[in-house]
Amino acid sequence: MSHANLLESALVRLDEAAGHINIDPDVIEKLKYARETMKVRLMIRMDDGSRKSFLAWRCRYDDTRGPTKGGIRYHPDATAEEVETLAFWMTFKCAVMNLPYGGGKGAIQVDPRQLSKAELERLSRAYIQAFSGIIGPDRDIPAPDVYTNAMIMGWMADEYSQIVGQSSPAVITGKPLALGGSLGRNDATARGGFYLVRHLAKDLNLAPQLRVAIQGFGNAGQHMASLMAGDGHKIIAVSDSAGGVYCADGLDIDLLIAAKNNNQSVTSTIGLKGHEMLRGDDLVAVDCDVLVPSAMENMIHAGNAASIKAKLIVELANGPVTTEADKILADKGVTILPDILANAGGVTVSYFEWVQNRQGYYWTLEEIHERLKAIMEREGRAIWNHAREHNVTVRTAAYVHALLRLAQAIEAHGTQSDFIA
Repeated sequence: MSHANLLESALVRLDEAAGHINIDPDVIEKLKYARETMKVRLMIRMDDGSRKSFLAWRCRYDDTRGPTKGGIRYHPDATAEEVETLAFWMTFKCAVMNLPYGGGKGAIQVDPRQLSKAELERLSRAYIQAFSGIIGPDRDIPAPDVYTNAMIMGWMADEYSQIVGQSSPAVITGKPLALGGSLGRNDATARGGFYLVRHLAKDLNLAPQLRVAIQGFGNAGQHMASLMAGDGHKIIAVSDSAGGVYCADGLDIDLLIAAKNNNQSVTSTIGLKGHEMLRGDDLVAVDCDVLVPSAMENMIHAGNAASIKAKLIVELANGPVTTEADKILADKGVTILPDILANAGGVTVSYFEWVQNRQGYYWTLEEIHERLKAIMEREGRAIWNHAREHNVTVRTAAYVHALLRLAQAIEAHGTQSDFIA
């Protein structure tokens, strides 16, 4: 699926959720389109003295419930459509978790692996110079995403602070701890998904020891592997962009993480500790209990959904399952814990970071974990109960759950019926 169809596909889920509840047409009209998307060309000086330009975007999709919030990704295939779709999902994700935010997203069309550290810093600061009018602690709060990290967020927060002439740590989340970052932010996306699976384990009839396959071994995938393995489960397969590895008795997670830390693929561990080669695209078909897509969108589609053997899919990536695949998997009896719930731990701890920055008072790691666990369990339970009660998928229940909150906020400004005598 091309990025051009991505938003159309996402809006199908909005329409589907709207069909289950009685909401004013004004609400759908407001949520069908992004509020504002700004596109710029960033021009930076390269290390060899030449100048090079890069396309960049920032989208503020909807701010009815508060300032917009969402990551910035650096990716060679980034497009305006993808940015708007991700911002749409963020709008619903923040509403799912009852955070006082709307959805935003940003991107630069670049392969950051082709840039030096100094070029990366110049590009990151150029992004903030270009978008300083659109972002702000009360307007739009960026965070890390694909191929961006704490150091990049630190550069960006510093650049914004220089532009406005005062320290403004709350403008960006996912910063280094020393620059106002929050404890617990690093593994928050995976930890939220982990808490959710553990909380719903009985409802899902999960075995005490699960066989888990993880597609994508970046930040979220690595932390999910560590958390699940630490809880006594077997990680039997993982993959990254170069390929995959498999071991029926459980992979050596420390070995895999060490390989990634050395800028190597997980495939560099083949032949060690019983790790066997697995073609990357074969990972979804591995015989396992839980499949965790943690890479990019549309990785599970009409072409491979029928081959899935897992009974549970936990979406740590954004939009990893297409609408066509959703139908195939529902017919197979596969339960999906959807992205707008399962990976919302990241934005929740980002919210904690923003709150701490604004109050100048910081919580302990234990407090962060407790607060995250409470919110994941509260919202996860409400969505699960809605799905069972109304006989809909967990995804539809999550969209209905979010849409009710968004509708309440939009309708509070007045709808057609309020203006007709």
